[in-house]
Amino acid sequence: MKDLKYLMSYSIAVTAFIGILAGGPFVYLTLIYTFVFIPILESNTKEYLNEYSDDEKKSRNLDPFFDFLLYLNIPIVYGIFFVSLNTLLNTDSAYEIIGIILSASIVMATNGINVGHELGHRKSLFSRTCSKLLYLPCQYMHFFIEHNYGHHINVATPDDPATAKYKQNLYSFWISSVIKTYLSAWRIQLKLLRVSKQSFISLKNDMIFYTLFQISFLIFIYLNYGLIITIYSVLMSVVSFLFLETINYVEHYGLLRKIKSNGKYERVKPHHSWNSNHTIGRITLYELTRHSDHHFKSSKKYQILESIEDSPQLPYGYPTSILISFFPPLWFRIMNPLVEQHMNYSN
Repeated sequence: MKDLKYLMSYSIAVTAFIGILAGGPFVYLTLIYTFVFIPILESNTKEYLNEYSDDEKKSRNLDPFFDFLLYLNIPIVYGIFFVSLNTLLNTDSAYEIIGIILSASIVMATNGINVGHELGHRKSLFSRTCSKLLYLPCQYMHFFIEHNYGHHINVATPDDPATAKYKQNLYSFWISSVIKTYLSAWRIQLKLLRVSKQSFISLKNDMIFYTLFQISFLIFIYLNYGLIITIYSVLMSVVSFLFLETINYVEHYGLLRKIKSNGKYERVKPHHSWNSNHTIGRITLYELTRHSDHHFKSSKKYQILESIEDSPQLPYGYPTSILISFFPPLWFRIMNPLVEQHMNYSN
């Protein structure tokens, strides 16, 4: 019964459905819930470490309940996406349009890209296909390649687009990460083609298919909803992947791996990612906040991720940390001393 707590992962989507359908000021319900209610609730909720025995891990790994929770996000994300487009089609108020776009975008990031990220680490073709389906409305399918074949290898190094540099503000990071992530995905794809001795025009060139799928998706929206709604859908996509990049910013800010005597980077360890045990953010984001353990063993499913003792800890949960990151001076004041403590930058 205690695992029913993960049903809370749908709570952001529920607020979006209610807010978008109710209209008026309610279109901002998702923002208030995510960045006001959850932070307040987290600050008054005890943190749990959730350590599992080997038998418990085996049992949880095989329990289909946890996978079902992930797959259910596909109709939820697409449902909210198209409900938003239909509502925008009949909405003239600027403040309502902004609220709908922001609400839908948050769901596309938390229940879309975030869940796609979890499924993208699975080995089955079905899971990986579902992962890409969740990236599609966000126009971020290339993330599948860069994240799995780039980020997890280069994390906490200058070669990783998703690792924010020490004293780099969020807005600078958005630009560098979005551009470099896309370019990195192409470099990785071309390398994979060379290794497998495939030509650029090949069924093995996933980046071409991702591009075609995303363009086709936009054409479908244009033919059914018109130009203005297509522009709104693009804005929803942009906000959703900027939300993802903000999470990346929080997860890896300022942390670097050391270079060994042979010129190679040390292996990825738990102290190369920021961890958070704040309960509400954990269960709402399918344990994404246990990011240190995720990078240490990326094959672990979300339901068995644990808190590792020597991992650097965020002082606040993800929703609060994301909110703080929008204000660079405040972010630097809170986080720079913690980075210096872990990385000895002060010396």
